[in-house]
Amino acid sequence: MASEPAAVFICEASRENKPGQVSGRSCRHQSESESDLGPTAKSLARLCSRDAEERAAALDELGQAVLACLGLDRPAVARLGKQTLLHLLRLSRSCPLQDVRERAADLLRTAQERGVEIPRALALGPSAFIPAKEMLKEGPDQDVLLEAFLSLGRVDHITMVMAMHPSYLSCFLRTQHALLELDGPLPRPWRHYIAVMAAARHQCSYLVQQHSAGFLEVGGEESWLGGLEFVPTKLRSLQTLNKLLAHRPWLITQQHIQELVCPGAESRWSLAELIHAVVLMAHAHSLSSFVWGCGLNPEPDHIGGYTFYPPSPSNLPRSPHSPAHEDGRQELADGGMEVEVLMKRMVELQQQQEEECSQEEMLTRFERERSESIPTAVVRGAPPDVVLRLVEDPEFIYEDFAPRGEQAPPTMRAQDYSWEDHGFSLVNRLLPDQVGQLLDEKFQVVSNLTYHRMAMHEGVDTHTLRKALWNYIHCLYGIRYDDYDYGGVNVLLERSLKVFVKTMACHPEQTTARIYHAFWRHFRHSEKVHANLIVMEARLQAALLYTLRAITHYMR
Repeated sequence: MASEPAAVFICEASRENKPGQVSGRSCRHQSESESDLGPTAKSLARLCSRDAEERAAALDELGQAVLACLGLDRPAVARLGKQTLLHLLRLSRSCPLQDVRERAADLLRTAQERGVEIPRALALGPSAFIPAKEMLKEGPDQDVLLEAFLSLGRVDHITMVMAMHPSYLSCFLRTQHALLELDGPLPRPWRHYIAVMAAARHQCSYLVQQHSAGFLEVGGEESWLGGLEFVPTKLRSLQTLNKLLAHRPWLITQQHIQELVCPGAESRWSLAELIHAVVLMAHAHSLSSFVWGCGLNPEPDHIGGYTFYPPSPSNLPRSPHSPAHEDGRQELADGGMEVEVLMKRMVELQQQQEEECSQEEMLTRFERERSESIPTAVVRGAPPDVVLRLVEDPEFIYEDFAPRGEQAPPTMRAQDYSWEDHGFSLVNRLLPDQVGQLLDEKFQVVSNLTYHRMAMHEGVDTHTLRKALWNYIHCLYGIRYDDYDYGGVNVLLERSLKVFVKTMACHPEQTTARIYHAFWRHFRHSEKVHANLIVMEARLQAALLYTLRAITHYMR
């Protein structure tokens, strides 16, 4: 995503921002020629230099610009721009370069000593579910964080949590960069706005804010963020596809595609534009699952991520991921036994795979998994207006693919339409080669990702567990593999894990700390994040398969 160093932040009067106020865009962006006050675009961009001397010069320039705004010759009401303060706050907390991080913190202290009300981050770390100390202990990989900062200008909470799995993160960042920044059929502002619309379906204010900022940075029209009624008809025409893709992709047919691309359609989409939009929407939907599933806190410069009030008992941070900010961690007395039982079941299952099982029995086991009742409902408050105004038909949500007692839609057999044999080639035909290749690489990396350990045990083959997770998510979306015995899903995925997986994949906005802490109680947090990555990518592939199949049928 484009980073904020492209903008110039200037001094502004404090009258526009009362302490604690977090709404609106109070900082005006200017070109360098409009003002010589505050940090310049050049100095902010140079903070991302690999050259230590250039970074040191940029830090000096940044410090001089900030101190100029605090000069004694300025009126008493003069303040640093709010966005400059938030930019310094973010650098002081998440920049992997120690010199930049310490200088930003020093400038904030200096501003506070000069009487400026400075912002304070509300969260202690990137995740409400993973304690900051435990996350640092398990690692994020510093090299990959440094690469992210040097290329993007920031290290967001998504990157920090994914950095527990650096090989996956590298692939994820390349894919996201290709979708949002590289040459393609859609204009860059439209790409971010489509991601905004998609994230709003899951009430993911984290991604809505992130892509709203990206949308404005690449020249998007600010009025579009005020609601769908302000956007072009062509973009609004994606709403039906957006809600189906987010909640019930198996209902997508070639008729939906025809309505968007046929020559008589109003504001017609080309097939290349439509596939680009579909991949962007599915990417944002699945990434919303990851954000909710890992309990990501708002960024320190996001609404809800900072305050200008001093710390007090009544001003403690509250997580948006839990109605009562519940901790939800349960006693771990039985955790060790659970791990031993799971490992024994994995070995037994691998031995049983050598035995033949009839196709009728395989189908019966699939239907049993598909129709199993797994409760997910959690009462949550209404989404904020900034999200709600970007959603059409908010009552349309996920329903089980095959509710008990009802006629199920036809199952998609993976042998009839798969990513490897069909979807990959279609994406490659209509989008730049790199997008299809990167998506394929990302699916393969997450499917093969293993550290040969499980909880406190080393040298463990986790293939059967990873495959059970992937196939269970596809099962929830009505996709069946004829050569897979779904009895293994019930053996390896205990009920609390199924509740978490189904919630995260199908109702991500209902994920809470209690659900997160209830499964795999003796496992590392990095292992739970690994499970989240599998859920995210399996969900992404399932949604793409249904839509790409509909496009294939339309093209015949």
